[in-house]
Amino acid sequence: MRAARKVLAWEVRNLVRSRWVIGYGLLFGVLTDALFRFGGAGDRVVVSLLNLVLLAVPLVSAVFGTLYLYTAREFVELLLVQPVGRRPLFAGLYAGLVLPLAGAFLLGTGIPFLAHLGPAALVHGAAPLLLLTGVLLTLVFGAVAFVVAIRFEDRAKGLGAALLAWLAAAILYDGVVLLATVLFARWPLERPLLVLMALNPVDLGRVLVLVQIDAAALLGYTGAVFRRTLGGPWGTAAAAGLLLVWVAGPLALGWRGFRRKDF
Repeated sequence: MRAARKVLAWEVRNLVRSRWVIGYGLLFGVLTDALFRFGGAGDRVVVSLLNLVLLAVPLVSAVFGTLYLYTAREFVELLLVQPVGRRPLFAGLYAGLVLPLAGAFLLGTGIPFLAHLGPAALVHGAAPLLLLTGVLLTLVFGAVAFVVAIRFEDRAKGLGAALLAWLAAAILYDGVVLLATVLFARWPLERPLLVLMALNPVDLGRVLVLVQIDAAALLGYTGAVFRRTLGGPWGTAAAAGLLLVWVAGPLALGWRGFRRKDF
């Protein structure tokens, strides 16, 4: 674990000083503050920010994470010839990627909420679920970046695969679900739609936040089914739990590839 902590400390120091990470946090800070200043209330700001979080957080985590891992390949090769095990190295690299990104998101989004609404805003209501969703999506797509970067040797192919994974989860998936509901409208679809929603972390993030807000029109068909079936605290716990499964799945695949890869 000492090796993992050293790798983590090294990577966190590098990424915290990165202009991209700083700009990422400032983007959320400026936009959140602007939404409050232009007449937004607590839940209205959350709803306005949600689409940005669902698009930007997976995109930045997947693309930046993939490029970060390709850049770190020589560093990984150097450490592997030292008495450093692959497990602590993998743990340090993953934590060193996702912690700065999650921290930048939390600070950029949370500070305006604190400034305009006070500490209670980060304890009650939908704002803490928005922050939780952003962090969990960072963990999910950070793990996806590991899968992609280990699977593809060529940087251009890896970057294309990361963009394709983001495009499929954030944009194309809802269109496929809508098409399926139209084609099979005569069949009972509640259970299949719950399964389809569980297969997309972005949909789970949307439901995790909106299930706490009276915004049924924004939930989408799958979200409306989820709210009707698992509304209230159980629905929140189920969505959060499924997102944690989404973290564990790609992370396990990434570790499997990292363990077997001949650097």
